[in-house]
Amino acid sequence: MLALLFIVCCVILGLGYVFYGRFIERRLDVHDGRTTPAHIVCDGVDYVPTANSVLFGHHFSSIAGAGPIVGPIIAGLAFGWGPALLWIVLGALFIGGTHDFTALVASIRHRARSVGELCRELLSPLAYYMFLIFIWFTLIYVLMVFLDLTALSYAPHVNPASATAQSQLRQGGAVATASMGYIVLAVLFGLCVYRFKVSVLKASLIFIPLVFAALWLGNLMPLCGERFPVLWGSPTNTWKAVLLIYCFVASVLPVWVLLQPRDYLSSFLLYSSLLAGGLGIVITGFHGTAPIQYPFFIAWSDAQLGFIFPALFVTVACGAVSGFHSIVASGTTSKQLKSESSARLIGYGSMLVEAVLAVIALATVMILSKGSSGQPVALFAQGFGRFVEILGVPPHMASTFALLAVSTFLLTTLDTCTRLSRFIFEEIFNIRGALARYIGTAATLLIPALTVFREIPGAGGVLMPVWKAIWPAFGATNQLMAALALLVVYTWLKQEGRKTVFVLIPMSFMCATSLTSLTKLTIQSLFYHGSWLVGAICLILDVLAVALIVDAFLNIRKPHPLPAQPVEFQTP
Repeated sequence: MLALLFIVCCVILGLGYVFYGRFIERRLDVHDGRTTPAHIVCDGVDYVPTANSVLFGHHFSSIAGAGPIVGPIIAGLAFGWGPALLWIVLGALFIGGTHDFTALVASIRHRARSVGELCRELLSPLAYYMFLIFIWFTLIYVLMVFLDLTALSYAPHVNPASATAQSQLRQGGAVATASMGYIVLAVLFGLCVYRFKVSVLKASLIFIPLVFAALWLGNLMPLCGERFPVLWGSPTNTWKAVLLIYCFVASVLPVWVLLQPRDYLSSFLLYSSLLAGGLGIVITGFHGTAPIQYPFFIAWSDAQLGFIFPALFVTVACGAVSGFHSIVASGTTSKQLKSESSARLIGYGSMLVEAVLAVIALATVMILSKGSSGQPVALFAQGFGRFVEILGVPPHMASTFALLAVSTFLLTTLDTCTRLSRFIFEEIFNIRGALARYIGTAATLLIPALTVFREIPGAGGVLMPVWKAIWPAFGATNQLMAALALLVVYTWLKQEGRKTVFVLIPMSFMCATSLTSLTKLTIQSLFYHGSWLVGAICLILDVLAVALIVDAFLNIRKPHPLPAQPVEFQTP
């Protein structure tokens, strides 16, 4: 049953890429007669024409954060795997894929500008600044959550009296060593390809095996134990400080030095985890060694998440639709896209591959017994180990590999998110140049740096880790950003006289879902002993979103003649 379900989901997503992807292509009039901004500007820093194989790896690694793993597991445990599975597949096909694809094309048609900057041309100057502020605050949320989760994957909090405490710490240290190792390999890969002109194929044949060798090195020399430095009371805080420094450096370096090659190399870790997990599900499913035990449906309401609407649709975020994807697509990917015809593969295709990852994560819930619970990342690692064990991989090694894959998702999201936040900051204050890169990055990392080293109040005023307290608000704001990105795309298509129903329906659904959830979270946080920080940011984002929607519909019928593709423009 499990194997059959997984195969059916993959087939549906594959058919969707072929047929619905082509449908969207026709609606957007995609063709290679237009020169993309990557060729027109080509500044060697942010605008770099990139091979599809490299760009797909960069884009997929950037968008595939912890969301497609953590969200489906939380929702599956709360409501049953059935509703979560339906939302992942249908959401990715008709909402998430549409959102990513259209945002990417809209950006390359407008000089590779972000969806926030498009508001200046499509809506109004006020909407432009409101959307930029909305995006910046949302990216701050992402940084706070993923900084905390990444540090925990390197140095997990364990009970010292537990029999498995040392094993868990060593496993986290192995993941940390491997992660640091392939950062070094990424820099060397970038230098080989862009400075020494080694072909991507030859460099890949050398460096991809070395990336997997880093996993062996991690198990041999884990970054943990008595010799590991402890800051502010715990190794986890040490890693948070290291990650903040890493994010700063990754944001200011040229994209080809670290960000692009690291995402390309790490994508092979992600592909291999998808392949191993998928094969493991199919084989164990047909052999009956991992039967479905968890209920298809549990209840319409969960004690912590609330009613299934809107809770399900904001909890399962990145696996079905994510506003963060539009920021990646229009912030970095559009500056590297070599041709318009590549947009379906990079935009729509990567969203559907992420949905496959979400299905694999949900499968780790499906094999649990009813009433099971636990931390999502730990459950994923355990379930992945069960699936891959049948391929002859020792369960401990498989679990370590799963944790490395998760940390890879987290780390790629962190550096991409910091760079995107820096772009947004530069847009808000209209500053450019080397100094702007440093100022924008420092301003972006300030709030996370002041927050992630302590616990904050969550539901009911209980102190908890930052990621856990912020996760509900993160999901709601992330989905609201998707709704607003679709609103910008809808405005663009409407003003060009194109058909818009395929964007209008997803946009309306996401607006209703995310606004309902964010308003509920605002009330809970401000008036029912929640976090004032979370409540205040939720309130700001709620007000900005409503104002943007009103502004859009006031400007929707105004004529805004826009060129399909500019001939030349100034380098940002």
